[in-house]
Amino acid sequence: MKSFHKVVFKPDSQSTDEYMVIVNGEEYKKWIKGDKTIPLADVVDSFDVFHTGQGAQGIMGRPSKQQLETVFDTSKDVDVVTHILERGQLQTASQKEAYSTTNDAKQGQNTTSKGSGAGFGGR
Repeated sequence: MKSFHKVVFKPDSQSTDEYMVIVNGEEYKKWIKGDKTIPLADVVDSFDVFHTGQGAQGIMGRPSKQQLETVFDTSKDVDVVTHILERGQLQTASQKEAYSTTNDAKQGQNTTSKGSGAGFGGR
């Protein structure tokens, strides 16, 4: 399994909502200790903010601008990312290398049945 670092921010200790940013762990540790000379672009993997409403084991999705406005009073990515970095907690997470779907029942819906190929499709 691959591992990566993320900074997780919970707006409320009783909530299962979590907002997170994927970070470079070493650069983040220096940045949070006060080395603000490190550009944010080096601290974060990207300025994408992820959200899960199911705690640490939930599927990460992207929050809407409305969710960001409600929680952070802004939807500007730099401001939201900075807020998460300053108030969140660094965590190490692992990513499964295998691909899985969220709905295996629909897995084969785009396959074409070719039959035996011995004739023209039948009735």
